[in-house]
Amino acid sequence: MPKRNIIRIDEELCDGCGLCVPACAEGALQIVDGKARLVGENLCDGLGACLGECPQGAITIEEREAEEFDEVAVHQHLKKLEDTDLPCGCPGSAMRTIACEEEPAVQTGPARSELSHWPVQLMLVPAGAPFLKDADILIAADCVPFKVPDFHSKYLRGKSLLVACPKLDDLDFYRQKLKEIFDAARPKSITVIRMEVPCCGGIVHAVKEARDHSAPGLPVTVHTIGIREGDVVEEIPPPVRSGLPESGIPGSLSSGG
Repeated sequence: MPKRNIIRIDEELCDGCGLCVPACAEGALQIVDGKARLVGENLCDGLGACLGECPQGAITIEEREAEEFDEVAVHQHLKKLEDTDLPCGCPGSAMRTIACEEEPAVQTGPARSELSHWPVQLMLVPAGAPFLKDADILIAADCVPFKVPDFHSKYLRGKSLLVACPKLDDLDFYRQKLKEIFDAARPKSITVIRMEVPCCGGIVHAVKEARDHSAPGLPVTVHTIGIREGDVVEEIPPPVRSGLPESGIPGSLSSGG
């Protein structure tokens, strides 16, 4: 067997978080027995797209004897993963595009999904995901779709979705991840939908901090949803022209409570 670059996983460092899995476009990584595993040498291209997604530094590149990278095998493997319905992050977190049917002139029957890709959780979506590039990105607090009955038709249509919970997840991780996404994707616009609770303001701060760092001209619109009726209690559009920072826009909820 020839020598080539291929990933190496340090099982002592790996904590099984699974963030590396969706970062591998070839599907070469899975979580097995609580650890990240390379499921096939011929599926790894050795380029290391997964390295930056491992918070423990458990993945490195080494040069050793290994099977040659096989694009045909990768295609067959990804097709198999798409046809496998598993509940946990492994194949279930693999990136995929979801075709949306054209909207009928008159809506009859049940409402349809407007989700155009997978995964959607900010913790799992790779910064370089193709569905984020030059997109209108919708960042929603994960409680929002349960409160807004027409979330798909009103907010999600035509947008790439990221779902987050600043109360339960790592907000510092969100800040860094959003900077990486804005650097890589160069999106056209950002819409943030949060709930009318103080802790939900954390996601707004993280988005604006990442925007100011990576794409200062990127427009950000914030919608705040009431917890009683599910209506928009405040909407902050991006400023047309102002010398003031966005935090100077009136409204007690604009700063996240």
